[in-house]
Amino acid sequence: MPRVKAAQAGRPGPAKRRLAEQFAAGEIVTDMTKKEWKLGSPIGQGGFGCIYLADTNSSKSVGSDAPCVVKVEPSDNGPLFTELKFYQRAAKPEQIQKWIRTHKLKYLGVPKYWGSGLHDKNGKSYRFMIMDRFGSDLQKIYEANAKRFSRKTVLQLGLTLDILEYIHEHEYVHGDIKASNLLLSCRNPDQVYLVDYGLAYRYCPEGVHKEYKEDPKRCHDGTMEFTSIDAHNGVAPSRRGDLEILGYCMVQWLSGHLPWEDNLKDPNYVRDSKIRYRENIASLMEKCFPEKNKPDEIAKYMETVKLLDYMEKPLYQNLRDILLQGLKAIGSKDDGKLDLTVVENGGLKAK
Repeated sequence: MPRVKAAQAGRPGPAKRRLAEQFAAGEIVTDMTKKEWKLGSPIGQGGFGCIYLADTNSSKSVGSDAPCVVKVEPSDNGPLFTELKFYQRAAKPEQIQKWIRTHKLKYLGVPKYWGSGLHDKNGKSYRFMIMDRFGSDLQKIYEANAKRFSRKTVLQLGLTLDILEYIHEHEYVHGDIKASNLLLSCRNPDQVYLVDYGLAYRYCPEGVHKEYKEDPKRCHDGTMEFTSIDAHNGVAPSRRGDLEILGYCMVQWLSGHLPWEDNLKDPNYVRDSKIRYRENIASLMEKCFPEKNKPDEIAKYMETVKLLDYMEKPLYQNLRDILLQGLKAIGSKDDGKLDLTVVENGGLKAK
């Protein structure tokens, strides 16, 4: 399911946001196209919003097998508004299907937007958004597996580059890629979807890229462990930042840690550590993978990403090829299987 994010470390929380009151199962909301949706049980709650099971309105109650969720926040809160703008511009079902067809993909891990609107209750106004429903997030599975994924699984997850290319081509960057924002499909546990676009940024409105500009008020936006060096410096997110974040995620998923995790309360320490390791990626590999069997493909991926200019369009296929070569080097291939089944001893078994 989509998550409602609490304020991130390094990012001051918005002032005086109102909390969302809980709605009873059976509440009807009407979207902007006049389509009615019925709410089911709540399945998630963050600092300022709630998430409910949802289905099109009928005489039946909304069951545990509901195909959609509705995300609700007080209408004057900001995160859902930001997220909604992304979905309206870039995640309509027909847009996603066209991309899948033209790029010959089996699926695309971007949630579909089904509708939105405003709902009044007890004299208060609420903004809501209807989207696909999902299963568990990867963070829960990662922690259940003693904070390790296999090399094959990490490289398969790295191929979520497909998602980043799609949102980048639709003028947005995500800015907060991490395991807790990667959710499994309810229907196919080998399919992963990137959610939570509350920090999504339109980096290239109408085809004009934002200029590189450091803003002290924006320093360290995002999730401290993974956020890009640009974000640490107060620069608006760009494509290279998303790719850098994915690189940090892959290192953590495979090694179980990042070198700066020992002092996340000091944003400048985290930033300086990332800068130091960017200058010497071999030392990052040595620190995180002291054994001989180092993931050369992840090092090569990070070396390639660090050469990107702020406004430069990445060569996504080149990055994919690097990860695919990594799969080949371990005697595997891109078979679309994540091998995320957690067994009792905390290990992973192949499906």
